[in-house]
Amino acid sequence: MSDPRKPADEYVVIRHRPGYRLRRSLILLAFTVIAAVAGYAAGLAQGGFRFSSAEASAEQLVEEVENLREQYREARQGLVNLERGRAIDEQALREARNTIVGLETRISELEADLTFYRNIMAPSETSKGLQVDSFTLSPARESGAFDFKMVLTQVGNNKSYISGLVAVNVIGRLDGEKEVIALRDLSDEIDDLGVKFRFRYFQDVEGSLRLPESFEPYEIQVVAQAEGRKASQAERTFDWKDLTEN
Repeated sequence: MSDPRKPADEYVVIRHRPGYRLRRSLILLAFTVIAAVAGYAAGLAQGGFRFSSAEASAEQLVEEVENLREQYREARQGLVNLERGRAIDEQALREARNTIVGLETRISELEADLTFYRNIMAPSETSKGLQVDSFTLSPARESGAFDFKMVLTQVGNNKSYISGLVAVNVIGRLDGEKEVIALRDLSDEIDDLGVKFRFRYFQDVEGSLRLPESFEPYEIQVVAQAEGRKASQAERTFDWKDLTEN
């Protein structure tokens, strides 16, 4: 006969939450990545790449790419574990996928930056000196207006600064006739035919432009002219459709 004074066995009910630990880990990982990207952006805002050596910038990018790749592999493994489980936590799955997309995008951006710096420091024999590296366009809020950014580089021999002028022309048709319009006639920010530049590794030139009514653009021509001991010229033409469709 049992002792009436002996307490009955007690049971504690613990709520089972599938994927909770993984979701918490992924959230921490996402905050880590955001903090790393914020630090990287802050470095850029302070002119880290513009005024430090390209070699140090390239080494920093290599290290950050490797760190992100390791985080990417961990996130991928977490996603596989979730998908193989019997009870998949949908919220954790969405967070894992979003984290992976963000990591893939960041890795792609850093690899593009790393390629850019490597090309400056170790160019091919046919691409040395002053170069028109790129020109990009993005539509502005107002109709017919665009924001632009062009990048000039000094490839290979970048121990000293290079300076000069860069001119931009928009080529197209106006009322059925071929028309070449200088950038200064399309932008309120530029007064001269050429924009002055002076840099050691690279320089960005940014601004906005507005096309005349009825003007149909089809090309942008960029001509950079270096002066002094490093006198040289670099010219490149960009297809308008390619610039606006990307």
